[in-house]
Amino acid sequence: MADLKGFNSDEQGRSDVDKTTGTLTHVEGPSDTLGLKNPAFWYSGGFITLFVLMAIFAEAQLAEIVNVSFAWSVNIFGPFWQILLLATFVIALAVGAGRTGRVILGNLPVPEMDSFKWMAILFCTLLAGGGVFWAAAEPIAHYVTAPPLYGESPDLQQRAFNALSQSFMHWGFLAWSIVGSLTAIVVMHLHYDKGLPLKPRTLLYPVFGERVLTGQAGAIIDACCIVAVAAGTIGPIGFLGLQTSYALNELFGIPDTFTTQLIIIVFAIALYTISAISGLTRGMQLLSRFNVTLAFALMVFILIFGPTNFIVNGYIQGVGSLIDNFIPMATYRGDEGWLSWWTVFFWGWFLGYGPMMAIFIARISRGRTIRELITTVCIIAPLVTCFWFTIVGGSGLAFEIANPGSVSAAFEGFNLPGALLAVTQQLPFPLITSILFLILTTIFIVTTGDSMTYTISVVISGEREPNAMIRTFWGIMMGVTAIVLISLGSGGVSALQSFIVITAVPVSFVLLPSLWNGPKIAQQMARDQDLYRPNKVVVNHRKAEEKLAKQKIIEEK
Repeated sequence: MADLKGFNSDEQGRSDVDKTTGTLTHVEGPSDTLGLKNPAFWYSGGFITLFVLMAIFAEAQLAEIVNVSFAWSVNIFGPFWQILLLATFVIALAVGAGRTGRVILGNLPVPEMDSFKWMAILFCTLLAGGGVFWAAAEPIAHYVTAPPLYGESPDLQQRAFNALSQSFMHWGFLAWSIVGSLTAIVVMHLHYDKGLPLKPRTLLYPVFGERVLTGQAGAIIDACCIVAVAAGTIGPIGFLGLQTSYALNELFGIPDTFTTQLIIIVFAIALYTISAISGLTRGMQLLSRFNVTLAFALMVFILIFGPTNFIVNGYIQGVGSLIDNFIPMATYRGDEGWLSWWTVFFWGWFLGYGPMMAIFIARISRGRTIRELITTVCIIAPLVTCFWFTIVGGSGLAFEIANPGSVSAAFEGFNLPGALLAVTQQLPFPLITSILFLILTTIFIVTTGDSMTYTISVVISGEREPNAMIRTFWGIMMGVTAIVLISLGSGGVSALQSFIVITAVPVSFVLLPSLWNGPKIAQQMARDQDLYRPNKVVVNHRKAEEKLAKQKIIEEK
């Protein structure tokens, strides 16, 4: 693999490598404030514009195209996606558990960000956008209509535990692994050690070499990944307006109209755009820490004052059932209709985030070891997510068993916010609890919005710290697109949600080479860092590096 330190793939200027820190610095070049010289800007922006115009002027034709393409995507590529996610998880665990787990990523001997801040951003960015409304809705959905692998059970409690287990499969180990394990290793090595740009096309460099870094092919790859993650972010922003407006109407009688939805989304746009402009060390960290603290407080509150016994039993047995049925659930192909609206739908959604999330994780994880990254992303975060689903959705199941219809009736018609409110209204201090959950949901989606605004700006600009103008442009653009789509009714946003799965088709092939490139790069880095020496020497070597780095920071201050 060629060493491309100082390689320039952007038209805007030149990228040099700081010989002391090994980091890329962008130096003078022709001004390109919005990244207009990057073809990926025009491909991605043009495609999103075309989608919106069709939603306005040709909604029926757009719906037909999306429905046909969606069915084709899940039927043809569904099995491939299932194997891809399973293989990514298994290989990532092997890389993290072996000697390669001690590899230090990012060409920095000590972590750039402390552990709490780092984990808070990870938790609030990756799967958090859908983790509140879905945490209440998906378990009750599987309780009302049992997943085909489990089937109906006359024992209501066992039926509830099975519903939790199926939810854990969709939001647990496989989902987290595809958005930030092997791909993050590849991106971090090629960017920080080899000087390649923070762009999705970099994931294909080990396969195609330098030709993928320049020209139209690379721009098209970047554009596909930008469209996928933009669609995946615009959808939740739109649903935030629809669902929060519904909740405010139920709680306070505020009219559930487009005006209310507009105000909510404009507030969210302002919040996540300001956060994205402020950067990783300010707004994003502040919002992430706030939301993690709030989520933890709500979990403790519900664990103490909610159906405690059911929550504890549901989590233990749900995780146990997930592990026991892990391979059958991950590879289930018995009911393709059910798969297309559940497992394969979620896999397509998460795949669409994969390359851009890898870039974002690469940006915040310098100085972490592979083992720290894999353990956090592939094990700790999924188990925390499963516990969150048990706290919210498990409480709903307990209430439903005790009082049939108390949650399922509100959920009827796939009403996600209705399910959440049905749960919070049966907890102590229902009004306060409901408001806090709405705040939590809003901030979660805001943290997803600011991180993706930042990451898209990085890809378009070719800089690790994009200017405020380009961050503002992409933040507002995604929010305005959401507003236009919900102005047409929920059908516009629903079409976009289905379109996310279609975008996963090309993106999945961008992620595929990481299955073998991730372990190969990890082994090469282990050799470069002398990690095949005896353990004791390796540990002392790491400690010496950390000591020197800390000493240097003190001297600089």
